[in-house]
Amino acid sequence: TKLAESLLDICVLGMGFRPNGCLASPQETLMGKYGDNSKLIYELQDQGGELLALRYDLTVPFARCLAMNKITNIKRYHIAKVYRRDNPATTRGRYREFYQCDFDIAGQFDSMIPDAECLKIVHEILSDLQLGDFLIKVNDRRILNGVFAVCGVPESKFITTCSTVDKLDKMPWDDVRSEMVGEKGLSPEAADCIGEYVQLHGGLDLIEQLLQDPKLSQNKLAKEGLGDMKLLFEYLTLFGITGKISFDLSLARGLDYYTGVIFEAVLLQQENDHVEESVSVGSVAGGGRYDGLVGMFDPKGRKVPCVGVSIGIERIFSIMEQRVKASGEKVRTTETQVLVATPQKHLLGARLKLISELWDAGIKAEMLYKKDPKLLKQLQYCEDTGIPLVAIIGEQELTDGVVKLRVVTTREEVNIPREKLADEIRRRLEPCSLSVQSCLTL
Repeated sequence: TKLAESLLDICVLGMGFRPNGCLASPQETLMGKYGDNSKLIYELQDQGGELLALRYDLTVPFARCLAMNKITNIKRYHIAKVYRRDNPATTRGRYREFYQCDFDIAGQFDSMIPDAECLKIVHEILSDLQLGDFLIKVNDRRILNGVFAVCGVPESKFITTCSTVDKLDKMPWDDVRSEMVGEKGLSPEAADCIGEYVQLHGGLDLIEQLLQDPKLSQNKLAKEGLGDMKLLFEYLTLFGITGKISFDLSLARGLDYYTGVIFEAVLLQQENDHVEESVSVGSVAGGGRYDGLVGMFDPKGRKVPCVGVSIGIERIFSIMEQRVKASGEKVRTTETQVLVATPQKHLLGARLKLISELWDAGIKAEMLYKKDPKLLKQLQYCEDTGIPLVAIIGEQELTDGVVKLRVVTTREEVNIPREKLADEIRRRLEPCSLSVQSCLTL
């Protein structure tokens, strides 16, 4: 709930939901756009023999939607399931069927302004969720392609080399170099040259350094990418978020459709976090610019510049669940604010009348679906589900015109005039969060 609220609150005004097609698409729609990750696409065949595939992400269907509907300018978000034929690791938030949240900005705009806004949104989401320290890595495909070019890599091998560089976050450089030479056919000299660049990371100083690099400064693609990267960092400085941004030349994003700036958000394990190793799930968001993808689906090849980010909701849930488990904190499983309870038998009518009054007053109230539940069972239900308050209405309370309000965590009780009950519940819950460790006092 908190994640959904953060996403909806933070996403820019004007973003709206747009349908992105069904779960299955023709195979040719998805193939050839994900690089080495194409092997993770689920391939299907329907009863008529048509070859289909389950969607791998939300970006390609979105681009196809823009092309089919001739949309050239839109901002949107979309939360939906995607499918990967991957090796699942549930403790690390890696599944074969999972939810992603995408937000994208499509249209012809001045350079790096929408890109900076996407990074600002990622920064706000991860900050608001309080998942711990994080870092947003940024790079540019044009810079990478420029590096490959000056290192002597044939243009036909740019994409496959990029896919290999993308493994640097999981493999040491020596293993990546071996794959470049042994599997991708690069010369040892080319691989060593690439290694000098892709192990660099920093900020504006590194960008300025590379702009003066005798090799890269002579490459048109790299020069364009570095110029835009410098502009991006200027905008991010104005947003005040450069402390969480790293220009990292090892970031490659293995998907074929990226054409410019790329980014990825990772969580950093704290030394004093006291959290189990399984919480370290790596990347929780990623995205970039894909200016040529819409044109692949347009009959006339008309391009629509796009930039967007995908948030890995399932991975974030895994982190939050593991951290709550490690901390021993109990988290509410319901938004119910108060349970209406009775201590004696034959008071179902009193409960129904009181809960109706609370509902009419806008209070999130609940009661057990039994005629005569035992009071202890009602109180235990509150403790199990994290309901913070209990409104107890018994024979004495009916006679006195009051309701006994009980704070579940402290077990303190006070009689409240019935007509003031809703206001008192609102007053006590106003500063409190979904945590059971509430600030309720009597």
